[in-house]
Amino acid sequence: MLAESQSDSNKNQAALKARYRRIMRFATAVLVQTWWFELALPSLGLRKISAKGRIKRLSRQARRFHDLAASLGGLMIKLGQYLSSRLDVLPEAITKELEGLQDEVKPENIAEIKLQIAKELGLPVDEAFSWFDEIPIAAASLGQAHRAKLSPLLAELTGFEDIVVKILRPGIEEIVEVDIKALRRVGSIVSRIKLVSRRANAPLLVEEFAETSFQEINYLHEAENLNRFRENFLDDSKVSTPEIVWERTSKRVLTLSDVSAIKITDVDALTAAGIDSNAVAAELARISFQQYFITGFFHADPHPGNIFVKPDHANLGDFTLIFIDFGMMGEITPQVRSDLQRLLIALAARDPKACLEATQRLKFLLPSADEVELERAFTELFDRFGGLSVSDLIKTDPKEVRDLALEYSQILRTLPFQLPENFLLLFRSLSLISGVTSSLNREFNLWDAVDPFAQTLLSQGGGVLRSLANQAVSTVVALAGLPRRIDSLVNRAEKGNLATRAPETEKRIRILGSGLSRLTMAITFSTLLLAGIYLRSRGDELGNYLLGISVIPLVGAIGIASGK
Repeated sequence: MLAESQSDSNKNQAALKARYRRIMRFATAVLVQTWWFELALPSLGLRKISAKGRIKRLSRQARRFHDLAASLGGLMIKLGQYLSSRLDVLPEAITKELEGLQDEVKPENIAEIKLQIAKELGLPVDEAFSWFDEIPIAAASLGQAHRAKLSPLLAELTGFEDIVVKILRPGIEEIVEVDIKALRRVGSIVSRIKLVSRRANAPLLVEEFAETSFQEINYLHEAENLNRFRENFLDDSKVSTPEIVWERTSKRVLTLSDVSAIKITDVDALTAAGIDSNAVAAELARISFQQYFITGFFHADPHPGNIFVKPDHANLGDFTLIFIDFGMMGEITPQVRSDLQRLLIALAARDPKACLEATQRLKFLLPSADEVELERAFTELFDRFGGLSVSDLIKTDPKEVRDLALEYSQILRTLPFQLPENFLLLFRSLSLISGVTSSLNREFNLWDAVDPFAQTLLSQGGGVLRSLANQAVSTVVALAGLPRRIDSLVNRAEKGNLATRAPETEKRIRILGSGLSRLTMAITFSTLLLAGIYLRSRGDELGNYLLGISVIPLVGAIGIASGK
């Protein structure tokens, strides 16, 4: 018996080593091919050859990855899910190669699953549940789910009988370890490429993903996440989650109430139920914004299989979004959340300068960024593409896009962009939500969802407006020092000591300097007055203080005007 156990262990270790080698062979092939076509050929003046076959090349890579992920499972499936959701930015030829990847995961042997349940709950399956369906309703990369029924006693205690039992795949912890080891190796290699290393810390991103993955294979952690998410949306009738059956839950087994409904991307089923798919897309966007910008705790794996739409039979056309699978969650600090709120309001206002400033506050741009050129590029992008839907972008004249890309290609290539820590999950969640809304309706315009949410954010006041009001005093100090700084700049320009970005710079500085004092006082007075009125209406003592000091710039503006 001991010899047999040792033999099984050796076989398992050999299988894990073979798995690691397969992942690394694939990653190496992709890296070498990418280097040759995207770096080597362009450096030899053969950029057109590289660009000509790019789509077919990416499609072949996607097909190969599909085959690899389907055969290996584990975290490779998670990566495939992410790529297949990028309907908004990836060509259809690529996303189609990865579609249904999750559905191709083979279920675990039922005998192994029952043994796992018995070990975790301390009860055989037929005693733990009054009925257990041996055919899984879903076989995911890390575990699988089975329908079951609670015993009469537990059903009476919980108020429901129908349940879904999630069970981790036996040995999945070892598989995740191997996958993370391979990803760490790839991250280490990629970090030596300057084009990547100057924009993101690849090893750090892998560690962030590793931490999340290890949490995802602990169902007790997922149960805690579910409870926290539910509490954040207790007052939102459009959001629902399953109930946890703690008596049948452990680290490797999670038992939940059965909340199965219409899959969110099943447009035909939604239409048959009298539900407008565009309304579902808008509601999903609103709920996502609520997570990113208000609660700071968000679902990091909102792919179509993790969101159901439950029709409200009492009100035709009404519905509730049901979220499941809370193993992968992200969290945003209050400071970052405040900066994201600023970015949201700037986007809603189509304000390139404010967007640039918010991006800098979020530390996406290094201090060396050319602000003037970037703002000019953002302005033109807003003017041309700011309000277009996915379908409109697809119909855009390729020559127009190409001309704009060529005009700003140098700026974009040298853009000192970096990926801050803890943003990997946020980008993943955003991309998945973008893909789902695009699947629901390619005519869906994200701006239509951003605008009302931003307006609600402003009308509710709270963090953003108070933060802006608190900064009014520091704004006064900064503005008060501008005339002196402008005078200094003018003097430097007259002496030829000022390096300008364009021939018109000196002229603009002189014009700005002549009227800056009056403009400074006017802006300062308006800022303090409006902020003070708003805060005073809400009983905030800071409002009285701002109203009082607003008299200073007002008197100053009158004095400048009368002395002119």
